[in-house]
Amino acid sequence: MAETVTLKGNTVTLVGPSLNVGDDAPVARVVLTDLSEKEIGGSKDKVQLIITVPSLDTPVCETETKKFNEMIQGMDVDVTVVSMDLPFAEKRFCESFNIENVAVGSDFRYKDMEKFGVLIGEGALKGLLARAVFIVDKNGKIAYKQLVPEITQEPDYDAVLDALKKC
Repeated sequence: MAETVTLKGNTVTLVGPSLNVGDDAPVARVVLTDLSEKEIGGSKDKVQLIITVPSLDTPVCETETKKFNEMIQGMDVDVTVVSMDLPFAEKRFCESFNIENVAVGSDFRYKDMEKFGVLIGEGALKGLLARAVFIVDKNGKIAYKQLVPEITQEPDYDAVLDALKKC
């Protein structure tokens, strides 16, 4: 059954499976700011932090990306922030705010984040991504999931950091 979140108090349904801790993380492809592609999810040699946001061109998404960029500095984690923004806009965003510690990728080409169950299926933001955070362990299992219940709110950063320390 699809999950739901709210946008300014109005319920919106997400498209895709409801993934839980312990599930295999699907493999998804995103397009980076240099137009190369990056595979996220699945098993890798590093723990992955996958962060989905509706659009970097909004105050909450901007703040969230900047905070994660600062928080993970020096950590041995593969971090990717994913939105539906075009790579050109993402590149301008990264250059404007010195985003250097996280990869920023676009799901515009494949819409693969539906595999993670975070594609908004209705309402004003239909086709964009819900605000969520996944930690994928080296074996490709979801070790942590935070689906932010209200899209206009930031995630619980402390909970993410605590979960990262356990991986």
